Amino acid sequence: MPVEDDDDGRPLPKLPPLPADPRWKLEHLPFLSAVSVALLLCAASVGFLTGGAPAALGAALGVLIVTVSYTVSTVVLAWSDTVRPELMMPLGLLTYVVKYVLFGVILAFGVSAEWPGRTAVALGIVAGVVVWTSVQAWWLTRRRA
Repeated sequence: MPVEDDDDGRPLPKLPPLPADPRWKLEHLPFLSAVSVALLLCAASVGFLTGGAPAALGAALGVLIVTVSYTVSTVVLAWSDTVRPELMMPLGLLTYVVKYVLFGVILAFGVSAEWPGRTAVALGIVAGVVVWTSVQAWWLTRRRA
């Protein structure tokens, strides 16, 4: 006796409807990018004034690393939530694993190098993390209000 199946031939289960406007998940990126560019210029200026050209390059590189890293995470998570929300966790974890492996390689290389801008890279990374996280938290609380 055949069993009736509601399967319409798709390999995936029925998905919930997509949000009416999924762009809100990325609407903070232009503002955060502008803040990151301003921070990059400030960090490079402070680096140049305190340690010359190598420190300026190092500070700017540190801020750039964080900006690219956080932007990639945001885009991957927003995309996966829009396409298939069940992919958010695995893709988010994969993105973080890849990012932190790359951070580890960069930091391992930076620690072993005798480049005079290596301390500035670390300070740029710290500044980038603090500023990006703070501005994103401010943006989200402003959006909720």
